[in-house]
Amino acid sequence: MGKKLRIGMVGLGRLGKRHAENLALRVSDAAVVAACSIVPEELEWAKKGLGVGSLYTDYGKMIAEAGLDAVFIASSSSAHAAQIIQGLEQGLHVFCEKPMGVSVDECLAVEKAVALHPGRVFMVGFVRRFDPSYRYAKQRIAEGAIGTPFLVRSQTVDLDEYAPFQVKFVPTSGGIFLDMNVHDIDLARWYLGDEVASVYAIGGSYVHPEFDTVGDADNTCALLKFESGKMAVLSASRTAFHGHDTHTEITGSKGTIKIGMTPAKNRVEIFDAGGARVECVKDFYERFAEGFLAEAREFVECALTGRAPGVEARDGTKATEVGFALGKSFKEGTVIRL
Repeated sequence: MGKKLRIGMVGLGRLGKRHAENLALRVSDAAVVAACSIVPEELEWAKKGLGVGSLYTDYGKMIAEAGLDAVFIASSSSAHAAQIIQGLEQGLHVFCEKPMGVSVDECLAVEKAVALHPGRVFMVGFVRRFDPSYRYAKQRIAEGAIGTPFLVRSQTVDLDEYAPFQVKFVPTSGGIFLDMNVHDIDLARWYLGDEVASVYAIGGSYVHPEFDTVGDADNTCALLKFESGKMAVLSASRTAFHGHDTHTEITGSKGTIKIGMTPAKNRVEIFDAGGARVECVKDFYERFAEGFLAEAREFVECALTGRAPGVEARDGTKATEVGFALGKSFKEGTVIRL
């Protein structure tokens, strides 16, 4: 057996647990040797469920004492930037879930820290880039399958039952555009190979008025114009009743590629007294389980080999910059130029 990457897991909430399980059980070159959380039950889960021996409530102590090669950050969004920078300064490789920061200044500080530590691998979690279907679409576009791409239409839609839970996180998550559309923004930049020049966003709290009280929305639409004149139309909703519904369409000069237009759980179709139907995936992790695993493997392989990952700190900054511009446009009702 070759050397395993010794990883400290930071944050063991709903997504953090999934990451930890992937790294501990499904990534052969990784070893989760430490875990950090301020929630005692989460640390107990890491100890009993994954056999993690070194448990911490203090992130600084963990990265200083646990003999790590890398950290995998899935803590609250407001902690991301500081923990990334601390990890890099400690000489560790760093993976961080999106967002990279909750302000553009935080993201720029992370970019600076990454540049100051060229021997360390840093990767931000834009998981859709690692989903097999999204990767295949990127490959086909590069091969000229649809000519020159000029329009991306993409949406992120979550189950309505999660909406009340999401309200309390709006002040720290950056709102619907950063929390939900950040992946769509990244995909638009990735597929079009261009940077956003201006944005316009509309929306409202049509189902859950409580989002309005915190300056946010439960359904939005956004129009992005790129520097070359290319376009993206993005939508987000917190109020779906059928399941998690993420899909993307890329139009080019010679055709169109559509990804996941029906959020099918599998290839089964049910025919009964109620008609014909396809069951849908329930949440984002079920939809992107393969992507999350491929993302973890990519980070570990890059850290062990020194290869640079395809997702850079700059991608995190650009997506955050556009997300904040969309929020500003939504609140002011005006076009925002970047």
